[in-house]
Amino acid sequence: MTMIEAINRLDALKANTFSQTDKVAWLSQLDLLVKTQILDHHEGSKGAGFQGYTDATPISTVLLVPAPFDAMYLRWLEAQIDYYNGENERYNDAIGQYNALFEAYANHYTRTHRPHGAGKRFLF
Repeated sequence: MTMIEAINRLDALKANTFSQTDKVAWLSQLDLLVKTQILDHHEGSKGAGFQGYTDATPISTVLLVPAPFDAMYLRWLEAQIDYYNGENERYNDAIGQYNALFEAYANHYTRTHRPHGAGKRFLF
């Protein structure tokens, strides 16, 4: 999923007044979390050089998490909108769905990618 696809899908599903700049910043925040909490702990991670997104980042940039786990972007953006609108019940629902997707992706990635230092042993 690209940044613009995530933003357009969110805007079609949830009316909001937040700018594209806000949404890009939220997507950047999420992908930095994915990078530091999941990808950086495994060999050959595709997020090795990722530094975040800015307004200068092409809006067609592909986000780090692939399908079928990419629905987490929509739940994350939805949760941010609900949080900043003070809609606590909706926020709790959206962040719960996001957390389940994040955890599912983390588990999948851990099962399918070798962690740093795996297989190295010290013999004395």
